[in-house]
Amino acid sequence: QVQLVESGGGLVQPGKSLRLYCAASGKIIGSYVMGWYRQGPGSKRELVAVVGDDGATNYADAVKGRFTISRDNAKAMVWLQMNDLKPEDTAYYYCNVHPLLTSFYPDDYWGQGTQVTVSS
Repeated sequence: QVQLVESGGGLVQPGKSLRLYCAASGKIIGSYVMGWYRQGPGSKRELVAVVGDDGATNYADAVKGRFTISRDNAKAMVWLQMNDLKPEDTAYYYCNVHPLLTSFYPDDYWGQGTQVTVSS
C-alpha cells in the first residue's frame, strides 16, 4: 500500500518562489514515474512536471524555465521548485506516482493535494 503526502503550499506574491514536497510511504515493485499535477479554478487537472527513475523530465510549456522537478529514489521523495510565480499558477497541486508494472498496479497513486495561491 502506497501513501503520498504533499506539503509546502501557501500564498505568495507574483515573482516570488515556493517549493512543494511529496513523501511516499510503502514499497513499489519495479520502476515508477513521479510527478506533479494541478487543477485551477474552472479547469481540469493538468500535468505540471514528471520525472522518471533515470532522472528524465517532462514539463508543461507554461512552466518551462521556471519550475524544476527533482526526486530522491532512496528516500522515495519528489519536490517541485517553483520560481517567478504568476497568478495563473494558482491551483491545487497534487503529487502523483505512476508504476510502470501495470499488471501489478492497475491504478496511479495520488496525494491529497496542497493549495498554491499567487496574488498581490
